[in-house]
Amino acid sequence: MAFKGGGGMGNMNNMLKQAQKLQEEMARAQEELKTRTVEASVGGGAVQVVVNGKNELLELKIKPEAVDPDDVEMLEDLIKAAVNEGLRKVEEMTSSEMGKLTQGFKIPGLF
Repeated sequence: MAFKGGGGMGNMNNMLKQAQKLQEEMARAQEELKTRTVEASVGGGAVQVVVNGKNELLELKIKPEAVDPDDVEMLEDLIKAAVNEGLRKVEEMTSSEMGKLTQGFKIPGLF
């Protein structure tokens, strides 16, 4: 009995090509996302931050009225909240853009 399996190999090669193309597109998207920035502010704009896609804090702006020598803890909390919000927005941006490529299919370790 002869094995007639040519079609199966073609499908496998096609799947591998598609996976390689997706991997290349994702790598390009990840590099592009590193250059994007997001802004976040808290306390009615008292503290503002700009974070890039590499999770680096690029800018930190503090309004003078947010600086109270008698309540440094409040300013520290505002800074932490602004930075965390900026990082959350970067994660959301990355997840959204990568989701477009993977059509919502989560691939562990990629994002």
